[in-house]
Amino acid sequence: KKKTVSFSTMPNDRKINSTAACISFMLEGCELKKVRSNSRMYSRFFVLDADMRSVRWEPSKKDSEKAKIEIKSVKEVRIGKKTPILRSNGLSDQFPDECAFSIIYGDNYESLDLVASSADVVSAWVMGLRYLVSYGKHTPEAPGTGHPSLRTSWISSVFDLADLEKSGRIPVSRAVQLIKALNPGMKTSTIELKFKELQKASERPGAEVACDLFVEAYCELCTRPEIFFLLVQFSSNKEYLGLKDLLMFLEVEQGMEGVTEEKCLEIVGKYEPSKEGREKGYLAIDGFTRYLLSADCSIFDPQHRKVCQDMAQPLSHYYISSAHSACLLEDNFWGRSDISGYISALGLGCRSIELVLWDGPEGEPVVYTSPSAASCVPFRAVVGLIDQHAFTASAYPLILCLVVRCSAPQQRLAAQCLRKTLGEKLYLEPPNPSASYLPSPEQLKGRILIKGKKLPPGCEDSEGEVSDEEEGWELARRLGQEDQEAPEGGGPRRVRLSRELSELVSLCQAVPFQDFESSRRGQHYWEMCSFSEVEAGRFANECPAELVSYNKRFLSRVYPSPMRIDASNMNPQDFWKCGCQMVAMNYQTPGLMMDLNAGWFRQNGACGYVLRPAIMREEVSYFSANAKDSLPGVPAQLLHLKVISGQNLPKPKGSGAKGEVVEPYVCAEIHGIPADCAEHRTKTALQSGDNPVFDESLEFQINLPELAVLRFVVLDDDYIGDEFIAQYTIPFECLQPGYRHVPLQSLAGEPLPHATLFVHVAITDRRGGGKGHRRGLAGRRGRRVREYTSTKATGIKAIDEVFRTATQPLREATDLRENVQNALVSFKELCGLTPAANMKQCILTVAAWLLHSDSAPSVTLNLAEQYPPMEAQGPIPDLLRKVLTAYETMIQTSRTLIESADAVYNKLIQAQQAGMDFHKELHRIEAKEGLRGRKLQKALESFAWNITVLKGQADLLKHAKAEALDNLWQIHNAGQSCGIGRNGSASPEPSRLRAPLEPIPE
Repeated sequence: KKKTVSFSTMPNDRKINSTAACISFMLEGCELKKVRSNSRMYSRFFVLDADMRSVRWEPSKKDSEKAKIEIKSVKEVRIGKKTPILRSNGLSDQFPDECAFSIIYGDNYESLDLVASSADVVSAWVMGLRYLVSYGKHTPEAPGTGHPSLRTSWISSVFDLADLEKSGRIPVSRAVQLIKALNPGMKTSTIELKFKELQKASERPGAEVACDLFVEAYCELCTRPEIFFLLVQFSSNKEYLGLKDLLMFLEVEQGMEGVTEEKCLEIVGKYEPSKEGREKGYLAIDGFTRYLLSADCSIFDPQHRKVCQDMAQPLSHYYISSAHSACLLEDNFWGRSDISGYISALGLGCRSIELVLWDGPEGEPVVYTSPSAASCVPFRAVVGLIDQHAFTASAYPLILCLVVRCSAPQQRLAAQCLRKTLGEKLYLEPPNPSASYLPSPEQLKGRILIKGKKLPPGCEDSEGEVSDEEEGWELARRLGQEDQEAPEGGGPRRVRLSRELSELVSLCQAVPFQDFESSRRGQHYWEMCSFSEVEAGRFANECPAELVSYNKRFLSRVYPSPMRIDASNMNPQDFWKCGCQMVAMNYQTPGLMMDLNAGWFRQNGACGYVLRPAIMREEVSYFSANAKDSLPGVPAQLLHLKVISGQNLPKPKGSGAKGEVVEPYVCAEIHGIPADCAEHRTKTALQSGDNPVFDESLEFQINLPELAVLRFVVLDDDYIGDEFIAQYTIPFECLQPGYRHVPLQSLAGEPLPHATLFVHVAITDRRGGGKGHRRGLAGRRGRRVREYTSTKATGIKAIDEVFRTATQPLREATDLRENVQNALVSFKELCGLTPAANMKQCILTVAAWLLHSDSAPSVTLNLAEQYPPMEAQGPIPDLLRKVLTAYETMIQTSRTLIESADAVYNKLIQAQQAGMDFHKELHRIEAKEGLRGRKLQKALESFAWNITVLKGQADLLKHAKAEALDNLWQIHNAGQSCGIGRNGSASPEPSRLRAPLEPIPE
C-alpha cells in the first residue's frame, strides 16, 4: 500500500485541550489561506487582537481598520466546505474538507473562507471563535466567575482522597496509579514522563507531587481535544453540557428520538464524576468522555443485541451460521480433533455443524474430518457435548450435517446414540406434503434437525444403497483412504445406509443437484443440496438470478474446496449475495473471512439466523447479484464516515523488533454485492504515540444496505513483519449515527481492552435516487434530464398492457420524491449544513444566526399552520432571503408529496396486483404465445423486473411521505424550542405523523 504523509500537525506538537489554549493560540496568530470568490487562494497571517474584540489579517491592500472582522459581528463559524465559494469546482479537490472553515459575519451574512494546514489548526480557531462569539472578552478560564471550574474542583477532591497524610503532596507512584485508574488503557510510562516534564518545567523535582501539578498533569493527559471541541460546540457556556445542551446533542447529532430531560439527568448521574455536576445536572469533559466511550453510546445499535427480526418466515429465508470442521483447532491436514472446537462454535451461535462419521476401533463410530488426523473423538462424546451446549447461545434450531463414512452396523449405533442422547430435541416429524415451504425457526425452536441421506421410498430392507455426492471423498482419495468400490464409468459413488439412520432425516434430506429446471419441476421443499465452493462459484458467476430463485424455496449448503488443506476460508459474501443459506466456515481459522461471518451474524441477537433481504425472498422479484449499480426499488444510501482518532492502539503482534512507536492508518472496507465493494484509507498518523488523530472523511455508496458489512482495519505503515493492529466488523444495518467509539478486536476476534477508534457516522439517501433508463432522444441532447425507472416489455400483449398503465404513476412518484430531495439539499446547503443534517439542525442554525445579531431581522415560523411558513418582517440580507426562498420551495414540494402520495401509491399497487394475477397463469400463457428458450427467459425476467420495480417504487414513495411528515414535526419542535416559532399550540402530534408504516405484503 502506498505510504502517504499527513499535513503538519500543531506547531511544536502543542495539544489544544482547553478554550484558554485555543485563545492563546489565536493571540499568537498563524498563517491561513484566504479564499477569494474567484477561487484564488492567498496566504495571510491571521491573529486575534489583544483585546479579543476582532480578528485581523496581514498583509492586506485594505487599511488596517478594514482588514479585520469584529467578533460581535460574527453570526456563525462553519467547519468544512460549507459555503458556495469553498464548494466551487475549482477548489474542491485542492484541500481536504477538514482543513477548511468559514466565518459568516456582518448584517449581509458575508463569508470569510479560510484553509488551514491541518485539522488541529481549524479546531483551535473554530473553538476559540465560537467561545468568543458566546462570551465576548470574558476570561476564558471561568466565564463570569472567579471560582475554580467544575473539573478542577473534582480533580482536587480526588487528590485530597489520595493524600492520606494530609500533607498536600502525594508520592509520584501513587499519582501515576491514580491517573491510570481514572483512565484505563493509558500506559504507565506515558504518565511518568508527563510528571517528569512538569516537575522539570516548574523546577520542583522529587518523589512527590503537589495538588496543582497533579491537576495540570491530569488535564494534559486526559483531555481529548476532539471531544473537548465537540463539547464546546454544544455547550451554552463552553465549560460543560447542561441538560438542554445534552438533549440537543443526543437528538441532533446522535439521532436519538424521544429524549427527555429525565433521561439526560440519568446519563449525567451515571457518567459525571463530580458530585457537584451530578447534583446540578452538568456533564463536564470527563463525564462526556466517559459517556461517549460507554456501551450506551456504542456504534452497534442495541436493538440488534437481541433477536429483532421476523423469525416466522420459512427456514429457507434465512442465512444460517454454519461450521465446516468445527472439531479441528488447527488445519485440515495436520489438525488434531479436539472436542472444545464444538463448544466454541456453538457458543458463537453456530446453527449448523458438520459431523463426518468413520468406523472406530472399538466397534463404535468416531468423528474426525480426515483419517490422517492424529487422534479421534468418539461420536458418543460429541453428541453428549451437543446435547449440553446446543441451545446455550441460541434457542433456534440446530442442523447436524451427517457425512456417513462408517459401516452399517456402526451407523445403527450412531442412530441409537442420537435418539437416546437428544431425545425430545430431535425433530422426527415427517414433512407436510401439502405445504410449499419449510417451517420457520420460531416453529422449530429448541429442536435439532438431522441433514443426511434417506433410503428410497420403495426400500423395505434394514439397509440399502444411496448415492453419495457429499464432501470428503476427494480428501480421502488424496490420503490413500479411498473406498475401493468406486463405480466404473465415473457415475455417482454408492454407499450403504442403515434404515435407523435414514429414519432420523426429516426436513433436511440430502439429494444430488442436477440443474435448476429439474429442481423447479421436481424438488420437494424438504430436500436440500450441497455444493462445493467451486461449483457454487460457477453458478454465482454464470447464472446468479437462477441461484437466487432456487434459494427462495430450498436450502443450499456450500462447503470449502478440499484443496484448502490449510483450513483457509472462502468469502461468504460470494454466496450470500446469491441467497445461499449455509456457507460452511472453518471457525478455527481467523482472518478477514471469519471476521465477515462473525460480524454478519451479530445483527440478530447473535442467534445464528439472519433474515435475507426482501428482494431475495419475494416469490416474484428481480435481483441480479452481480448488478453494478442501484437495484430496482431498493433505495441506494450514502455512508458518510469520519475517522477522527484512535485510542490505546497496541503494537502489531509480529513486530517485536520494532520500537514503541506505531504509525497507524485506518482502512474502511465495504463488503456486499459487487456494486458496493469498496475500500478507502486515511492518511498515516506520524509519530502519534498510542492516540493518533486522523480527522479524515470517507464516503461510500451502498446499493443494497441489507447485505452490506463495514469493516475497520487499523494497520501500521512503519511495520517490520506484521502490519495488522486491530479490526472491527459490523453489518451496515447495525450502525448507529453520530459520534461513536468502535471497540477494536484482535485478528482472532477477541476484544482489545480500551483500544478504540472514534468516528462520526451519517447515512443519507443518495441524491436523485436510483439510476433509471434513458428514454427516447431526450438523453442525447446534452442537457441533464431526470431519469425515470420504467417497466420492460415481456412480449405478451395482455401483460404488457397492464404494466403500461403504470408508466405515468412511476414518473409521478419519481418527480414527487426527487423534487423534495433536491429542495432539501438546497436548503441544507444554504444553512451551511451537509446533506446528512436533519431538519431540526437547519431550523436551529437559522435561529442561531438571528440571535447573534444586534440588528436582527424579524423572522418567524407560523406554527399555527400545518405547513408552517417562514415569514420576514422588514428588509432582510441577501443570504437570508435565499434561505427563506429555499425553505418555501422545500415546504411546497413536501406539501405536494404528502397530499399526492396516496393516490399515486394506489395506482402503482393496483398495477402490481394486476400483474401478479397473471403470475399463476404465466407458464400457460407462455406456452400459448409459443415462447421458448431465450425469449421465454427474457419474458420471465422482464415480468419479475416489473413486479419488483412497482413494489419498490411504491415502497420508496410511502417512505418519502413518512420522512416529509417527520420533517414537519421537526420544524414544529425546533420552532418552539428555539424561540422563532409563534402560535405554537398547533404543533402536530408526533404520534400522528410518525405512525408506523404498513409494510406492503410480499
